[in-house]
Amino acid sequence: MDEHQVAVYLAAMALGGLLGWLAPGAGPGLEHAINPVLGALLFVTFLQVPAAELLRSLRDTRFLTAALTVNFAVVPLVVAALFAFLPDDRAVRIGVLLVLLCPCVDYVIVFSGLAGGSNRRLLAATPLLLVAQMLLLPVFLYLFMGPELADIVEVGPFLRAFLTLIVVPLALAWLLQAWAARRPAGQRVADAATTTMVPLMAATLLTVVASQVPKLGDSLGDVAGVIPFYVLFLVVMAFAGKAVARLFRLGTGASRAIVFTGATRNSLVVLPLALALPDAFAVAAAVVVTQTLVEVLGMVAYVRLVPRLVPAREGAVPR
Repeated sequence: MDEHQVAVYLAAMALGGLLGWLAPGAGPGLEHAINPVLGALLFVTFLQVPAAELLRSLRDTRFLTAALTVNFAVVPLVVAALFAFLPDDRAVRIGVLLVLLCPCVDYVIVFSGLAGGSNRRLLAATPLLLVAQMLLLPVFLYLFMGPELADIVEVGPFLRAFLTLIVVPLALAWLLQAWAARRPAGQRVADAATTTMVPLMAATLLTVVASQVPKLGDSLGDVAGVIPFYVLFLVVMAFAGKAVARLFRLGTGASRAIVFTGATRNSLVVLPLALALPDAFAVAAAVVVTQTLVEVLGMVAYVRLVPRLVPAREGAVPR
């Protein structure tokens, strides 16, 4: 499965779409399964980042600063440029903002590694990127939406998402790491858990797509209308990520990782936030899921094109 991850993920999304179309009644039940399967996925992701490695990664200031710059300075500027041309529907707009303003922390590591990116650095930066986006997302939403945001978004879902999808999985991962360091049984459990990464990602994608397809209904036109913006975002961020990597004089692997972290978005983690919006904004969740569908296809292209955009000869500068 590790050798054919892209095909597995595409198949999972296709199966999820088919399931959502043929059995729309299963949607509500599958929606309740999103958080548990996503929490398990993030637990396994964090498990691959040893606590000691995380502390060492904080000393890699050049890479971390580049990752924070591309995600929380460059991306908001790109989104601001796109925002003026988005449909006037507030639900569509908030869905686009939720998904584009948050960097991915899960399958970006896979795709970056396939393109020769430094996936270990991305892994180590994952907790920092998660905490930063949860702290900054309310600020960005307020800047884009203005005072009306208070009538749309409640603080509770954000806090619950942060606790259940970040704090709890991270704490459990570090506890298992501590057990593995002291007992062979703990190491066996940790090794077994890490082998579930691809199946959990596939299960998450299938669950998300299958739960949201039945909700499209009359909103299909609104959802389809944001696809060109997602495609344009991927194109722009490829070159923006390269520019940021060059600005910080990163080597080849780190530069490719910066391109990927700037382009891939955290649709799976922000989806529970979209689902927690009032019923009048139900289409926001479908807008978020649509970004996942576009992005996975875009990542297939990125794996082939990013090595050409950031060729190995540019790695002669310091890493």
